Amino acid sequence: MSEGELARHAAIAWRLKDLLNQQIEQFRSYVTALEKQQTAIESGSEEHILAYIEIEERMVSGIFSMQRVIDPLEDMYRAIVPPDDISTLKSALEDLKNQAISQSTYNKNLIASLMADISGEIESLRNDPLAIAARRFMHHNAGTASLIDIEG
Repeated sequence: MSEGELARHAAIAWRLKDLLNQQIEQFRSYVTALEKQQTAIESGSEEHILAYIEIEERMVSGIFSMQRVIDPLEDMYRAIVPPDDISTLKSALEDLKNQAISQSTYNKNLIASLMADISGEIESLRNDPLAIAARRFMHHNAGTASLIDIEG
């Protein structure tokens, strides 16, 4: 193997390892954001929930973008180096992916439960006789005066 080929192989290996480390950091940040999102969901803060959903969407997009760069580099790397060389990084990345999937699934289920609770509360308010009477009263009296002149 020539010096040029060795340098090319080393550059591919270095770049792949660098990208895998960057993706590991992205997944760590993603898992942290999902944990914070869980706290926001549990607290019922709509603004925080929406903010974390937007953050999650950006992070997932970034992770997929980086993966599109990693895949061809990894194919090139495998062609020149035995796969055991990157197995530690791949294993760490896989663990973080699984953790992110688990946390994301938990958060989605938590949001679904919260939405079901809210829907149940709304339905109970719709069927509450006191609320029905109040709505009828408000509707019936919508066209009448609300002030009475008692002085004369």
